[in-house]
Amino acid sequence: MNFSELFKLSGLLGRFSPDGKCLASCVQYRLVVRDVNTLQILQLYTCLDQIQYIEWSSDSLFILCAMYKRGIVQLRITVWSLCTKSVSYIKYPKACQQGIAFTRDGRYMAVAERRDCKDFISIFVCSDWQLLRHFDTGTQDLFGIEWAPNGCVLAVWDTCLEYKILLYSLDGRLLSTYRAYEWSLGIKSIAWSPSSQFLAVGSYDEKVRILNHVTWKKITEFEHPATIANKTTIVYKEVEKSPSVETERLSFPPTRALASSRFSTQSKYDISQVPVSLQYIKPVADRANPKMGIGMLAFSPDNCFLATKNDNIPNALWIWDIQKLKLFVVLEQLCAIQSFQWDPRQPRLAVCTGNSKVYLWSPAGCVSVQVPMEGDFQIVSLSWRASGDSMALLSKDNFCVCYLEREEVK
Repeated sequence: MNFSELFKLSGLLGRFSPDGKCLASCVQYRLVVRDVNTLQILQLYTCLDQIQYIEWSSDSLFILCAMYKRGIVQLRITVWSLCTKSVSYIKYPKACQQGIAFTRDGRYMAVAERRDCKDFISIFVCSDWQLLRHFDTGTQDLFGIEWAPNGCVLAVWDTCLEYKILLYSLDGRLLSTYRAYEWSLGIKSIAWSPSSQFLAVGSYDEKVRILNHVTWKKITEFEHPATIANKTTIVYKEVEKSPSVETERLSFPPTRALASSRFSTQSKYDISQVPVSLQYIKPVADRANPKMGIGMLAFSPDNCFLATKNDNIPNALWIWDIQKLKLFVVLEQLCAIQSFQWDPRQPRLAVCTGNSKVYLWSPAGCVSVQVPMEGDFQIVSLSWRASGDSMALLSKDNFCVCYLEREEVK
């Protein structure tokens, strides 16, 4: 495992191109595009204001930069064709967290709309932007939409004040409605499995419910208790270890690199004996957006594992065996988990916790790796390259690239 030098960054805006050849990053109002292998600058663009969002086109030929401070209020969606330079308009889009969704093949786009105090979905054909279907949804206040990876089913879920998720076909038919409970905070996160066979729904009651694609009924639910008692579950606990220092080799005053590498806190994983009690945080009930429930979840690319985080237990990462439908591994970290992401090519999970380490888990085990950088490099986000042989490690002000050797998939 090798690491590049640090590069400046703002807004956590670092993105690999879909073809894995380029890496785009932003520094205030500048967009920098680098070659992934050499990290040499290929293009440097200057925008009129601070860049707040970037996104690559699916063919890696274009990159979009958004400067929201210079925006104007528009109650419509504008579709610009980069081929014919034509412009199309879509009225009444709903301002929600996840109100637009494209199918993975790029053929269809679903848009959440709000008209006359009711929620609607419009499905458009992306080749000519013709309206394919328009239908209302049985939601009080639609919060998000997401296509299954195969593009056949659209998941629509309601505000967190009501547990309700609806599944629609491409032609607008309601396939199923699922409600786990009433009169309590509901859905917080969802994730489709890559095969489209399962839909994982995380909620504020600290549970994940797995729906199947045949009947759209619940086949199991995963609880996240503060005590791990099952003896078949492996619990990896991160523990600090002091680095060995050879006093005769120390210089005074020490160099910055020596001070950073010698005296930074190292860590490793120990296997804990069950039962294990995890650090549980009671949420503040009188504040908005309480830190409780399943805030993050993601399937591995081979459909074999599901990683989840319960915000009530911020230092723990749960990894579930989807084939056996049971808890497989728990990682107990020293700091709260900030982000995690699966290797796109194999069941290998990268985790960061706001310090200068990156953590990797695979079915073979897990490891803590100290990033050898000078100064304070606090990793709060990460992003894999499509090939799975490198990833970008992002902090508030800097980023670096971590290069890995691909493990053989057994």
